[in-house]
Amino acid sequence: MKKYDAIVIGAGQAGPPLAEKLTQNGLHTAIIERNLFGGTCVNVGCIPTKTLVGSARVAQLARRSEEFGITTGEVKVDMKRVKARMDQVRGDSNRGVTAWLKGMDNLDIIQGHASFVGKRQIEVNGELLQADKVFINVGSRARVPDIPGLENISYFTNSNMLEVDFVPDHLVIIGGSYIGLEFAQIYRRFGSEVTVVEMSDRLIPRDDEDVTTAVQQILENEGIRFELAARCVSFDKHSQGVEVTVSCEDKPRSVVGSHLLLAVGRVPNTDDLGLETAGIELDARGLIPVDDQLRTTAPGVWAIGEVNGRGAFTHTTYNDFEIVAANLFSEDQRRVSDRIECYGLFIDPPLGRVGMTEMAARAAGHKLLVGKRPMSRVGRAKEFGETQGFIKVVVDADTDKILGATILGLNGDEAIHCIIDVMNADLAYTAIQRAVHIHPTVSELIPTVLGDLKLVG
Repeated sequence: MKKYDAIVIGAGQAGPPLAEKLTQNGLHTAIIERNLFGGTCVNVGCIPTKTLVGSARVAQLARRSEEFGITTGEVKVDMKRVKARMDQVRGDSNRGVTAWLKGMDNLDIIQGHASFVGKRQIEVNGELLQADKVFINVGSRARVPDIPGLENISYFTNSNMLEVDFVPDHLVIIGGSYIGLEFAQIYRRFGSEVTVVEMSDRLIPRDDEDVTTAVQQILENEGIRFELAARCVSFDKHSQGVEVTVSCEDKPRSVVGSHLLLAVGRVPNTDDLGLETAGIELDARGLIPVDDQLRTTAPGVWAIGEVNGRGAFTHTTYNDFEIVAANLFSEDQRRVSDRIECYGLFIDPPLGRVGMTEMAARAAGHKLLVGKRPMSRVGRAKEFGETQGFIKVVVDADTDKILGATILGLNGDEAIHCIIDVMNADLAYTAIQRAVHIHPTVSELIPTVLGDLKLVG
C-alpha cells in the first residue's frame, strides 16, 4: 500500500489549487482524476458554454446592426467554426490546468477511477493508496430522469450537446432553469427553432415572479416558445425526430422537434466511490453532508464542491478550497455558513443575483424596504440598445442591511458585485447609496435605486 500525506480525488475547480497548497506546505500528495483535468467547468460547463454565448451574442448583434446605423450582409452561422472556437478556448483551459499540475513538485498525478476500500484507503488502477487526509472533489453529472419513452429515442445532455457542429432545425429542451435557458437562447440565435418544456408553472421558480416573467419575455421576444406546467411529459419517435407530449388532457398537446436536450438538473458523482466502506455518510440525494469546515462524517476526509450540497457553482467550489486551506494552514477559522449565495444566469442580457429573493425575505418575516428601477432608465443601457430587465434591491427595514438583490440587464452579472461586496462587509445600504459611481455605467443606478427605497407590506 502506497502512503501519502494527502490524496485529492478529482481535478475540478478546487482540486488543482488544493493540490498546490498541500504540496507547498510539504505534504506528499496524489491527485486522482478519472476523466478530464479541469472538471465540469473547464471541459463541459462554464468555459465552453459561455464561449457559445459569446458567439451567439455576436450573431444577434449582427442581425441588429441596422438599429445602430451599421449595414451588413446576411448573417450566417458556421457551426463548425463556432465549435472549433469553443474547442480552442476550452482546450487551452484544459491544457493550462494539466501543465499547472504537472509542474507541481511533490505531487503524483494518477489517471483512473478511485474507490474507497477502507478508512482513508483508496484503490485506483489496482493499486492501494492510503493518506492522512483525503479530499473528495468529484463533481456531478447531468441527471437523466425516468421519463416514459426516453429509452427509445436519442437525446443530448449539456455535456454531449457541446459536440454538436450543426444547427438543429427545432431543438426541444426539457427544463426551464439555468442550463436549459442558456442553451435555448444560444441555439435560437444560431438559427434553430426552440421550444422549452418546463414542468413547473413558471421558469426558474427559485427566483421572484417578476424575474421569471421578465426572463420569459426576453426570450419570447427572440422567438423561443415555452410549454409550462407540463406535468405529463413523455417521448416518442417521429419522422422529424422526436415527439414530446406535454399535457394529460383528453387530447394531449405535443411538440415535435428534430433534436432533444435534457436540462433537468445534476446528480453528484458519489454512487461508485465506495463511500460506505470508509464511514462517509450520504444523504437521500447522494450528497455528502459536511460541517462548517467541510469535514465529512469520517475523520480526515473532506468533501468540496458540488458533492457536498453547499453550493452548485464553480465559484462556490473554489471558495470551498479557500475555506479548507485557511483552516488547515492559516489558522483562519473560515466557515461555509459565512458565505452569501450569489450566482448568474448567462442569457443575454444576463441576470446577476445575490442573497435572498424578495419572496424568501418575506417568508422569513423581514420588514422590507424595496427599490426597483427598469433598465430603460439606465443611460448605458439606452446607449447600447439593451433596455430589457430591471434592478431590484431588498433591504431589511430594521437594520438597513441589504438582504438581496437582482440585476437583470446589461452587465448585470458584473454590476451585482457592487452589492455582493457591501453585503460581505456587513455594511448598511447607505455604503453604496452615498457612493459616487462612474457615469455612464449600469452600476451608477444602484445608488439611485437605494435612494428610492419604499416600505412594502
